[in-house]
Amino acid sequence: MSGVEPATRRTVLKGGLIGSGLLATPAFGQSPTPRVGGYEGIRQAGVHAFLGIRYATAERFARPVRLPFASDPTPAREFGPICPQRGNLDEPASEDCLFLNVWTPDLNPAANKPVMVYFHGGAYNGGTVTDPVTHGQHLAGQGDVVVVSVNQRLNVFGYPWLAPFDGRYADSGNLGQLDLIAALEWVRDHAAKFGGDPSRVMVFGQSGGGAKIATLMAMPAAKGLFHSAATMSGQQVTASGPTNALKRITAFFEQVGVPVGNVDGLKALSTEQMVAGLDAADPVLGGSLYFGPVLDMVNLPRHPFWPDAAPQSLNIPMILGNTTDETRAFINPEGPLLQGIDWSNIAERIRPNIKIDLRPDYVVQQYREHFPDWSPERVFYAATTDGRSWPGQWIEADERAKAGAEQTWVYQLDRESPIDPKRGAAHTDDLPYVFGTLDAPGSYSGTGSRARQISAAMMKAFTGLAHTGTPGLTDWAPYTLPDRATLMVAEDRIAMENDPRGWQREMWSTAPYIQPGI
Repeated sequence: MSGVEPATRRTVLKGGLIGSGLLATPAFGQSPTPRVGGYEGIRQAGVHAFLGIRYATAERFARPVRLPFASDPTPAREFGPICPQRGNLDEPASEDCLFLNVWTPDLNPAANKPVMVYFHGGAYNGGTVTDPVTHGQHLAGQGDVVVVSVNQRLNVFGYPWLAPFDGRYADSGNLGQLDLIAALEWVRDHAAKFGGDPSRVMVFGQSGGGAKIATLMAMPAAKGLFHSAATMSGQQVTASGPTNALKRITAFFEQVGVPVGNVDGLKALSTEQMVAGLDAADPVLGGSLYFGPVLDMVNLPRHPFWPDAAPQSLNIPMILGNTTDETRAFINPEGPLLQGIDWSNIAERIRPNIKIDLRPDYVVQQYREHFPDWSPERVFYAATTDGRSWPGQWIEADERAKAGAEQTWVYQLDRESPIDPKRGAAHTDDLPYVFGTLDAPGSYSGTGSRARQISAAMMKAFTGLAHTGTPGLTDWAPYTLPDRATLMVAEDRIAMENDPRGWQREMWSTAPYIQPGI
């Protein structure tokens, strides 16, 4: 996100450590060092926190291998390294990155609290759960749940399609997904030790984290490992086709100077050389090189939501949400795309930023007819959000409704950021409301009374799903056809509305949605 300092471990140490409760004094009568097995945690904002628990290990391009639960003294007081990725995140990174974190209000194994497992955003190519906005202490304490967050392998370390070159790498296109499955198996086997109920596991994720969840909903190995789900601005209608995945790994070979197909040559490269290879141009969609789950017919035998919703997921209660101004988070209003924008050039600036192939001049005309008072900038952000970041959500919700999945709920965050009004209600802006991290570095929610009210409602909705399989807001009607009931979360209301942005949905539905990564 241009103009925004990335949330990193250094920013946590600078400004987020005390505010997040990491240095909080233990409550009277409580041990300063909570222990579970050999893991030695900390107290954080009134709950027990165990950070940097290694749930598996893996060699490069190999399946993850689960590790035994520690019985010897093992510090669990700080996050583990993140997966190597493009960009300077200013925190430790390593291919040895399979770590998870646990926040729990009660260490009694009989507490039987629901478990909420969070997968981070960043597509499949970047990101981390060390972002202060996604720390779980407030959600665990206020929602009476166990919160788990998971780091995994990403980009070429997690999704390289090498099977065409060597049969030993049949799993290679979905290693990152297998990491998440290993983490969920860890939760199944060990959540009770932290006061959790392994029969009530809810997965939730934002952006790429939501896409990972949608993909898991079509992976047989994930069946039964979670019992409810919520995705926030993150969808996966189709996975990467094997031919396009082959084009991408071929471009990577060429970028790093290793003969195409020489997997041993890739294994001999340093981590830094592998990350440098991610600078290759994507041969399918343009831009930087994309890696993501592959329709490999081994671990992923079908697309998640095409031609319909995967049958194995239909009994899983699910929340789907998006924000009204998604693209304001990653298309800088001060950047070249918006400089000098007017009605004469807006169409060509929209063209490369949508994932549905409609005539951009026609799109502009439709928005101008419906919103004659809007500026070119506002039309640009509306069109790029509606034609890029939003379609996957209503496609998934519609497919679930068509298949008879009655337990689906949809929300739309409309509340504009009081911190940066130019942001509107942008991508990631729902995170601090759900986690209760309104004052964390990187949050745009503000800490006023309205932010606290929305956070209380969103937290109640999500933790309600974890507790009972139904959102904790009694007036939230399920999403069915043709009504498409949607919870609108705005500055002046939290209320139901049928089919908001209905004409936009109908217009964008006149052409196929192109899922990034196909």
